[in-house]
Amino acid sequence: MRVHNFGAGPCTLPLDVLEEAREEFLEFSDSGMSLLELSHRSPAYDEVHSATLELARRVAGAPADFEVLLMQGGATLQFAMLPMNLLGPGSSGGYVVSGAWGAKALASARKAGVAYSAWDGVGYGFTRMPAPEEIRLDDGTRYLHVTTNETIGGIRMVDFPESGTPLVADMSSEYLTRPIEWDRYDVVYGGVQKNLGPAGLALVFVRRSAIEDGPDLPDFLAYRWHAAANSLGNTPAMFQIYLMGKVLRRIEGRGGVPVLEAETEAKASMLYAAIDESDGFFTSPIDRAVRSLTNVVFRLPSPELEARFLLEAAHRNLVGLKGHRSVGGCRASLYAALELDSVSALVDHMRTFQRDAR
Repeated sequence: MRVHNFGAGPCTLPLDVLEEAREEFLEFSDSGMSLLELSHRSPAYDEVHSATLELARRVAGAPADFEVLLMQGGATLQFAMLPMNLLGPGSSGGYVVSGAWGAKALASARKAGVAYSAWDGVGYGFTRMPAPEEIRLDDGTRYLHVTTNETIGGIRMVDFPESGTPLVADMSSEYLTRPIEWDRYDVVYGGVQKNLGPAGLALVFVRRSAIEDGPDLPDFLAYRWHAAANSLGNTPAMFQIYLMGKVLRRIEGRGGVPVLEAETEAKASMLYAAIDESDGFFTSPIDRAVRSLTNVVFRLPSPELEARFLLEAAHRNLVGLKGHRSVGGCRASLYAALELDSVSALVDHMRTFQRDAR
């Protein structure tokens, strides 16, 4: 029996994709073996790899002057690789610290280059995003890093700064749920384990001109090396790439980013309506203008009620609703493969629980 999986990552995956992978698991493409056993230099895998790269570019709408990289290490490795590849003598990276992941990105960048906070939301409890005019950039800033959606805090960047400085964006938890304005960016990256596939892989788009004259780095840490090798410089995360290709093909077949954006908004609207119409029984701490559409955080009147709510939710096959350990409360992640019926089941539970608790 499939549960309603609201976990923040790894994500729920489309059932039809899992069923298709199951049929191919023991023998892939008449090879006599599983894809897990294939050589990454084999023609059968090369077809998967090339198709996934092309699907990623097409579905995301990435222009021809961007490299598409499939890299191990998730988004966390990118926290260090970005400054290592983009910063040179006399340049620095500015960071919008809008939550836990923005803070982690800045902490890693400071170890790998000169990086500073261009705006910090800690004083606001990470409940709002900056107005564009609040962001302060130092002279010599090479890029401005933003986390477009904070998975833990449930907050989303709606208005992007227009400073003339290239943006670098971690889009992990909302990848492809809205269009990307490519002319603003030098790098767009994210772990795929939220919307696009299993954990262990990052999908990275890098503007070619941004890395042509980068520093001399060890091969694996250099974007140029991965680009020149077509993301095959070492044995790639083959199974993750294979499954992401299937998910991307499904997204494209259903209408691409515009359809995914509309579905994400519909799911979030249904859940936020249940919170806002509960007369304060359920509350969201986030400024309404910047509420996340993929990670909905909410609280109940007491920790005891929250614990009971989560326990009864699990009995109704609603799982993954416990908030991050650093903030507590509840969190429902509404990733691409989560169906509207799952959100409806959660809303029914919320209303039933509120009625019985009073």
